Amino acid sequence: MMISTVRMLTSWAGLLLISLGVVTSEVRKSSDLVVQGTDCTEIKTVSPDASSGIYTIQPSGLKRPFKVYCEMRKDGGWTVIQRRSGGKVSFNRNWKEYKRGFGNIHKEHWLGLAKIWALTKSRDHKSTLRVDLWDFEGGSVYANYQNFQIGNEKTAYKLHVGKYSGTAGDAIRGAYAGIDQNGYGFSTHDRDNDGCSPCILGDIAVMDCSAREGGGWWFSRCGSADLHGDWHSKGSNRGWASGLHWLTWKSPEPYSAKATRMMVKTIKQS
Repeated sequence: MMISTVRMLTSWAGLLLISLGVVTSEVRKSSDLVVQGTDCTEIKTVSPDASSGIYTIQPSGLKRPFKVYCEMRKDGGWTVIQRRSGGKVSFNRNWKEYKRGFGNIHKEHWLGLAKIWALTKSRDHKSTLRVDLWDFEGGSVYANYQNFQIGNEKTAYKLHVGKYSGTAGDAIRGAYAGIDQNGYGFSTHDRDNDGCSPCILGDIAVMDCSAREGGGWWFSRCGSADLHGDWHSKGSNRGWASGLHWLTWKSPEPYSAKATRMMVKTIKQS
């Protein structure tokens, strides 16, 4: 009986040590993140030969660093905040998930509203948003917005974009008057900020753009831009209300893109 008890205690002690070892290891991994810059733009400025890939950043005022994918281009380092290239990752998520972020930063993902706010809130720089769109026919277009910024959670991460340039069209401000998404808060199926009570779209009364269009976005009377709807494969990517839409690009029927990417570059103010 004594021997059995000793063996049992020894076994429990071993399991406890293993558990502590795992916890310690996890903490160490978290604390061992080596911060390489405040964002991808700074990393590229300091190291002009830096290649595209995963880096650890810590925007000013943020307590914890996090990993991002940096797209290193001739015009600077861009921090990728969204990427879609298929239907493996669902973008039909709730507010908490859109705030925190989800997916795999190597592939399809959403960086998270809290992180995007941290990237764009600094007063000593301005941010440019770039949206890249690819179709199923081998073409691509882009949209650039100067002075990109989102508010904090109290504002529902309200969107602000400045001057547009590019080849995709200014879908954020809308294909027609009255659907400008600039200045609107973010909406999800459990947090509605789209201004519909209801919205009359043709002969349809819509109360919730997130439920109709799919995913979370800065909806304004549903609007012309939504890159977080359901992904549709080639041949079945036209005509859906829910999709990866940029309605100033393909018209008149809704066209769901093959792939999308959103990324941010910062410009320091003198």
